[in-house]
Amino acid sequence: MDLVKALSEQYLKPQLPPMNVGDTVRVTVRVKEGARERSQAFEGTIIAKKHGGINETITVRRVSYNVGCEKVFPVHSPTIVSVETVRRGKVRRAKLYYLRDRIGKRAKVKERI
Repeated sequence: MDLVKALSEQYLKPQLPPMNVGDTVRVTVRVKEGARERSQAFEGTIIAKKHGGINETITVRRVSYNVGCEKVFPVHSPTIVSVETVRRGKVRRAKLYYLRDRIGKRAKVKERI
């Protein structure tokens, strides 16, 4: 087990901001289109964090043009350029799946000061 742990530790990203469920984050992803490569940002609310270590993932949800869009990002993936916290959220749950059923102001998370 120590061999697996030692192997996976070298691939962990050292400079990750503190992210919690309810925070609004901007995830910048490296997108490859043919021979060209560009960075694309996805900004939304973290509704779930799963696993841990090298397998850690965050589920980010945003609503654009009245359509909800969720993406699951592996935090330590090499395709992720950066994750920056835009605002901190004040929540009392580990998973915010109830936001899927809400629209408008009810779908907002209060800001932690």
